[in-house]
Order: sequence, then structure tokens, then C-alpha cells
Amino acid sequence: MRVRAVKSVQSGESPEVVAKALRINRVTIYKWLAAYRRGGWQSLKARPVPGRQSKLDGKKLQWVYTTVTQKNPQQLKFPFALWTCAMIAKLISDKFGITLSRQSVGRLLAQLGLSCQKPLYQALERNEALVKQWLRKDYPAIKALAIKQKAEIYFGDAGHVRSDHHAGRTWGKRGKTPVVQATGARFAYSMISAITAKGQMRFMVVEGGVNAEVFIGFLKRLLIGAQRKIFLIVDRGPAHIAKKTKTFVETLNGALRLFYLPPYSPDLNPDELVWNHVKSNSVGRSATVDRQSFKRTVVLALRSLQRTPKQVQSFFHKPSLRYAA
Repeated sequence: MRVRAVKSVQSGESPEVVAKALRINRVTIYKWLAAYRRGGWQSLKARPVPGRQSKLDGKKLQWVYTTVTQKNPQQLKFPFALWTCAMIAKLISDKFGITLSRQSVGRLLAQLGLSCQKPLYQALERNEALVKQWLRKDYPAIKALAIKQKAEIYFGDAGHVRSDHHAGRTWGKRGKTPVVQATGARFAYSMISAITAKGQMRFMVVEGGVNAEVFIGFLKRLLIGAQRKIFLIVDRGPAHIAKKTKTFVETLNGALRLFYLPPYSPDLNPDELVWNHVKSNSVGRSATVDRQSFKRTVVLALRSLQRTPKQVQSFFHKPSLRYAA
């Protein structure tokens, strides 16, 4: 049981969850982790293994795990918002008077099932209560209404792409950085798209920004050939909430309705992944020669995605977006 518990934590499971699953006191799981850190797998056997005692016992390990996973470094008066081994080493030193090297801290964190990851940044203005309301009440109500009125639910968004955006890597001679020839001029386009959980996609590419008139033009395109009512879910961007936009929608007599995501919640919009796909898998890997070739690259990328419904459907499989699948 001890070995299985420690392996579960090392694979990424929370010690608290493992303790609950095994029906043991949560203090116990941290004692086992401390024992493993002191003497390896042998230390988890019934008979204690002699050796140097670990500097951090179970309670101390529990405090480190809780602090790193539940607190922001700036809450503890560190200058940065990201946890590093050096900062955690100082944290342990300040709290317990125990000095650990960065390598020891790295091993300690790995043994606690933690890993170094690229974080997601979230707006301070985001209201989690509104997000929970959207997931538990608002969207289910929209979905029920769509079923009742036989409407199609689209998620829409607008994005911008520049010709100097680059992504990906290329093979080359060791020790010599490869060079890709591209124009130094910068071009930019705005893209508007809307997708459904069934894999349908509509899009439009324009020069300049997306104002109310441009957005209305996209809504008109979205209505062309529509066999059912359209429920379009978007963020609260200026073009989406403009008086001119709302006036236009009112003239449609229910053929198209707009619904709005909670403020500062791009992670709830599957259409955000359209722009990530275009920028990372197409535009960012191309060499821009001129404005025409750049626009052609953008349009071809969107058309290719449009012809691949399964790829569009996969955007709804991301954990934070499964609610809309």
C-alpha cells in the first residue's frame, strides 16, 4: 500500500486524493513520502531501514506541498509570481531553517508528484462566481432552449494575425542556426470565425480591425444557407455589444440570437483554439513573401480546418471546453 501510494503521488495524483482513496489519514501519506525520500523504496517496508534522517518530515512535506500548490509566491512577498526551485529552497530555509540545494528541491518536488509547467495566465478581473453560474446554469439553459427551438449553437470569436508571428522549429547543421528568408515588412489581418460541436465552421478574413459593421457583415454571412435558427455565443468585445449590432440582431426576428460568455473567460470559448491552430500550425511556420501570399496562407489554413470537421470537434474535447461538446 505504501509503495502504491507513493507511486500514485509521483505520477501526478494529489497526496490528499491518494490518502482519501486509501482511507488513511492525510498526515500518514506525507510520512510515507518523507520515509521514501530518506531511504527509497526499501524504507517503505515494515522494518525501518537505517540511514541518515530526512531533513523534512511528513508535516513539513505537507506544508511545502500545500504552499506550492495553493499559494502565489507574491502572497509570500517574493518578487515573482512563478515558483522556482531557488524560491522554494528559500521558502524552506525561512520556514524551517533547513538548507537544500536546487537539485534537492527538484527531487523533493518530483517525489511530491509536482512538475515544472508553463502556466496559464488569467485576468485578475475574472469573476469565478460568474464562471460557475455559466457552467451550471446559463449554458445549460441556452442548450435547452436551442433544443426546444431547434437552433444550432455556434461559438464565435475574432482574432488578429501578423506576418511576423513565428512558431515551430526546423532541422539544420549542429551549431549553426538555420535561417529562413522572409520579408521584413509586416502585414496584419483580422479573422472572424464561428464553430459548432458538430464540426461546422464559418469564417471571414478582413484587413483592419473588427468593428460593429464588420461583425454585422459576418453575421449576414453566417445566416446564408442556414436551415435552422442560430444561437451565437461570443465574448463581450466592443463589436459584439455595440448598439448597432444589437439593433441589427433585433431585425432578424429570432433567426439569430447573441449570447455572451462571462467577462475575461477565453478558456470557455472553443473558437479560441481556431486562432491558436492557424497561428501555430500554419502562419507561424510559413515564410511571408508579400501581403498577397500572407493572406493566401491565412485563408488556406482556415479553409483546410473548415474541411476537417473532426479537427474542429476536437477543440471541444479540451477539459475546460467539454461542457460545450
